[in-house]
Amino acid sequence: MSNKAFTLLLLPLSLFAGLTDFKIIKEANDAYSALDYNRSIQLFEQLQKNSPQLAYDKGNAYYKAKEYDKALKEYDKAQGVNEQQRLHNIGNTHFQKQKLDEAIKSYQEALKLGEDNDTRFNLELAKKIKKEQEKKKQEEQKKKKDQKKSEDKKDKENKKDQDKKNNDKNDKKGDKDKQDKKNKEGEKDKKPSDKKQEENKKEKGSTSGEEQKKAQMTKEEQMNQKELKRLLKKLNQDKMPTMMYKASQGKEGKKGEEVNPW
Repeated sequence: MSNKAFTLLLLPLSLFAGLTDFKIIKEANDAYSALDYNRSIQLFEQLQKNSPQLAYDKGNAYYKAKEYDKALKEYDKAQGVNEQQRLHNIGNTHFQKQKLDEAIKSYQEALKLGEDNDTRFNLELAKKIKKEQEKKKQEEQKKKKDQKKSEDKKDKENKKDQDKKNNDKNDKKGDKDKQDKKNKEGEKDKKPSDKKQEENKKEKGSTSGEEQKKAQMTKEEQMNQKELKRLLKKLNQDKMPTMMYKASQGKEGKKGEEVNPW
């Protein structure tokens, strides 16, 4: 950035100032030239006279002291001096305050009154900086928007995963509760027919056990049973006397005595 471009445009000392005022103005301008801007401001403040030229010089001193708001107030009072120079300096003051729109407007108004290289340079510089700031602002907004979009997407995915986990957990719990309830109801509401079937199964199992046990009898036992049946059958056929009668026959009876058959 050119230092010349932001050099304030100064006006000559007022020819209408009194001797005392002329001396103060000279001292103020000397302090200004010596870069003692605060001293220059103090000297200008001693002057009771109000004039556009004095306001313009005070505005320049405030500008150099970086008191830009006070400088603008003095420049506003300086209407009537060289308008192109005043607008140029107003543009510089807005530029230092980072008020680029106001600076651009002041430079453009100054150039309408006449072409000036410094004013033109400052105008293009202000436009360039403004464009860069707008571009940077748009990039930051886009970055924030993309970041927020990414965060929202991540939050949505996390919420979806958490909901799925909760649903799976609830489903498992629900299935378990249903199964437990079903088992309890099955035991409580079991039908008599079901009980009977279970008893039949038990009896059948018992019968099957007996049959199996019977099937496991040895051949010798089977033969003994058959022999016993045969003997009983033969005994009935032979019509044998009772055991008591047979026993009496085994004794020697006396002659002439009768023996009862019982």
